[in-house]
Amino acid sequence: MHHASGSGWQITTDTSGPMIIALYVRDAAALNGVGRPVLSHAAPKIRSADHTHLTAEVGGLSALKTEWEAWWDQLLKAHPQTVPELSPPDFEAFGNSPALQRVLQAHFGSALTWARERRSEYAELEGERVASGTDQLLAEMVDDRLMEIGRDSRDFRLTIIELPLDEQRAWYLEPDKIIMSQELMGQPELFRSYVQPVLEILV
Repeated sequence: MHHASGSGWQITTDTSGPMIIALYVRDAAALNGVGRPVLSHAAPKIRSADHTHLTAEVGGLSALKTEWEAWWDQLLKAHPQTVPELSPPDFEAFGNSPALQRVLQAHFGSALTWARERRSEYAELEGERVASGTDQLLAEMVDDRLMEIGRDSRDFRLTIIELPLDEQRAWYLEPDKIIMSQELMGQPELFRSYVQPVLEILV
């Protein structure tokens, strides 16, 4: 986790283990075009499988889509808390989402392993950013904006959730959250093109 802050403002950059697991489940079950916002596929690519046999008795694929979207929405609202709790083997918190509960039971082991690998890659990435000074980019962008407008910043908090996504871009969630590919900050010009407009609104 990285904090950039100044008088009255704070930007937090971090990843999310539960969201990484949710992305794994989404891609493993080939749930394309689900969630708000609709994010690109996870990277590295996750092999998808047909889940008809698992979910047929509990509403099938359409139920799984609806339940996954409700879960994703909860994760976004609650971040950085884990809501609902992921508690194997029964996943009791998902009792009202039987299709999703079954898919979690089937895939949790591999999802957890995959998520741990991504988290350790993210920790390495953070270390590289500190070493190269890239971690100062956000504070510099806020400073530049303050010089431009010639006043103190309004009070604001911005949360940037970095996830292992194959498309190098960001998705803006009003009013104070951005989801972005964890590789995006490594491309400063592209990174600025997504974050600058948000800072112009907030600062």
